[in-house]
Amino acid sequence: MMTDPIADMLTRIRNAVRVERQQLDMPTSNMRKGIAQVLKEEGYLWDFEEIETTPARTLRLHMKYGPNGERLITKIDRISKPGKRVYRGYKELRPVLGGMGIQILSTPQGIVSDRRARESKIGGEVLALVY
Repeated sequence: MMTDPIADMLTRIRNAVRVERQQLDMPTSNMRKGIAQVLKEEGYLWDFEEIETTPARTLRLHMKYGPNGERLITKIDRISKPGKRVYRGYKELRPVLGGMGIQILSTPQGIVSDRRARESKIGGEVLALVY
């Protein structure tokens, strides 16, 4: 039984980037699709797709690297954990590395990046930090 599927997803991404894999498969969920959508919008993934497999659907991420194979994701960490939730209002969200990184938040409007949360003036649970 998996107790933290978000941490599992981030670990799979971290491991795939480390060995420079082009695709990454994992079980799908709405939360994972939302995180993948934010990573795609922010330019960390080429694309993602949901594949019908047995016994459950699979989420396939198409990883993105620089022109010379540079890693775009150098660090990806879970911030809010099952034992300690971390919430931030939009005024408390600061740019990561001067705007070079992002925070992924779970808000009432869905999973969004910190930039979009500041624009929409919404806060929420800080799920992950990516740069």
